[in-house]
Amino acid sequence: MSSRPHVPHPGRRTVLRGSLLASAAVTLPATAAAAPAFALSGRPNAAWGVQTGAVTSSSALVWVRSNRPALMLVETSATESFRRARRWHGPLIGSRTDFTGTTPLYGLPPGEQVHYRVTLADPHDPRRTGKPVYGSFRTAPARRRDGVRFLWSGDIAGQGWGINPDIGGYRVYDEMRRLDPDFFLCSGDSVYADGVIEPSVTLPDGRVWRNITTEEKAKVAETLDEYRGNFRYNLLDENVRAFNAQVPSIVQWDDHEVRNNWYPGQILDDPRYTEKNVDVLAARSMRAFSEYVPAPAAHGPSGEGRIHRVVRHGPLLDVFVLDMRSFRNANSPGRQADDTTGILGAEQLSWLKRELSRSRATWKVIAADMPLGLVVPDGATDFEAVAQGDPGAPLGRELQVAELLRHIKRQRVTGTVWLTADVHYTSAQHYSPERAAFKDFAPFWEFVSGPLAAGGFPANKLDATFGPDRVFVRAPERANVSPMESPQYYGEVDIDGGSGELTVRLRAQGGSVLFTKVLQPGLTGQ
Repeated sequence: MSSRPHVPHPGRRTVLRGSLLASAAVTLPATAAAAPAFALSGRPNAAWGVQTGAVTSSSALVWVRSNRPALMLVETSATESFRRARRWHGPLIGSRTDFTGTTPLYGLPPGEQVHYRVTLADPHDPRRTGKPVYGSFRTAPARRRDGVRFLWSGDIAGQGWGINPDIGGYRVYDEMRRLDPDFFLCSGDSVYADGVIEPSVTLPDGRVWRNITTEEKAKVAETLDEYRGNFRYNLLDENVRAFNAQVPSIVQWDDHEVRNNWYPGQILDDPRYTEKNVDVLAARSMRAFSEYVPAPAAHGPSGEGRIHRVVRHGPLLDVFVLDMRSFRNANSPGRQADDTTGILGAEQLSWLKRELSRSRATWKVIAADMPLGLVVPDGATDFEAVAQGDPGAPLGRELQVAELLRHIKRQRVTGTVWLTADVHYTSAQHYSPERAAFKDFAPFWEFVSGPLAAGGFPANKLDATFGPDRVFVRAPERANVSPMESPQYYGEVDIDGGSGELTVRLRAQGGSVLFTKVLQPGLTGQ
């Protein structure tokens, strides 16, 4: 069991109620007309809520979006009363970043609750301020005994299933918020920039699914403003805004942030797109991503950075955030006998091997935006992920994974666990050399969860190259099952500060735990 009970932190709900009242919260009609207006008169407001990311034991990054040019001011305190508050002067927010801005916080106490409020001020008259927006988060622990607990999932607003006001919007976010995790790992497909959101969809049983719609979601995203609109769309949901105000996020991307199954250098044969060069589209999406995701890797000098990074969350946990999209080679049948580019690119693979060897954390979570042994096709002959259905020796992108797994074994790197989403169901796979064609690796687990707000799909076939055994799976029988017909899925990881045990729970919306696995620290072959 965890050293910290699974109950909400005292006082947090009060803070969140205040944040929604103070932020002139967005209403949820079935059209885009009620999206926050961007008039340049009056006081600035932060109707899109607040977010935090890049949380360490002593620092964090706070995000906000204004409705007009504004100065960003952040105050932090150990209490909700904001006595002895510290002030942090943030940037001038303007149109260059779509009126988004971040403020870094430093010198925070480790393993403690931090309350914060963001105030936006008129840059021409700083006395004219909007109502403050409130949030809170926990810094990472400095001591092992404090433990860590987080959630993960992905796949949001996919296959035409958007924010449905008839069922309360993205209610799964409220359920996750009430679990009060230390952070949330979004494993990719955080938006569906290639997915149109229609006003309504008729389900197979005759019921009608209604969507909140916006102009940017009426077509596939191509322009920078259209990509920005896709990241804004999910913030229309009050459950998402409340979740963001309480739970820090680690966000990675996959294909749907740009376009389904894309890879660098691809030229599209798709009549929906006037811009056929995927590299152009990806650059625009990355800029929007960097504006809407509070992560330092995405906020480089040019406003655009890299996705892959290590997030260190105290002595028990390092999270290795991968980018399996930006550096991959073209999707193909995957039968190459020599493949140095693979799905990670040579430089990212070297980085990952180096950082895994350097890690002193008890557990090394490898956050992959695609699964390893699940066969994900792209058309009739090509493959989208690592596996390509050939159960024999590694070929194509499998060669990079074999090199990585061999490195982990020979360098005696313990405590690796793979987490992913992407395939729109939940499952647990155990990989073992005893069942594999490639045998030079130590056994490990891969856990899959999702979607959060998208269509459900049947389970993918397994590729035997690395010897996966599907110990658990929950998936619908047909493709694109709506969230009204099938529950959404998310996973929970709980690392006990006393024993160091890592417990994975695969959860379904509604609160049920479908599968539980307890892993012991420092061991292989479990």
